[in-house]
Amino acid sequence: MAKTQMNVRVDETTAQAARERALAQGVSVNRYIEELVQRDAAEVGRSFVDAAADFMKSYEHLFAEEFGPSETGGSGSGSLPKA
Repeated sequence: MAKTQMNVRVDETTAQAARERALAQGVSVNRYIEELVQRDAAEVGRSFVDAAADFMKSYEHLFAEEFGPSETGGSGSGSLPKA
C-alpha cells in the first residue's frame, strides 16, 4: 500500500509521550501513530456492529410479526427468508 506523508503539530509533551511509547513497543513513531489510528477506526466499526445488534434485539419481535420468525431461531446468522 502506498504511504502518504502527513505533518501533524502536537505539543512537546504529546510528542515526547509518542516517542516513549513507540520506543517501548519497539516501533517507529510513524508506525505507532499508524497503529493508533487503525485501532481507533476498528473500534468505530465495532461500535456500529454492536449498535446494529442491539437494534435488532430490541425490534426483533416487530420483524418477526412483519416477516415471520427467522429460520435460525433468532441466532442472528444473517440469513434472509427464502422468497
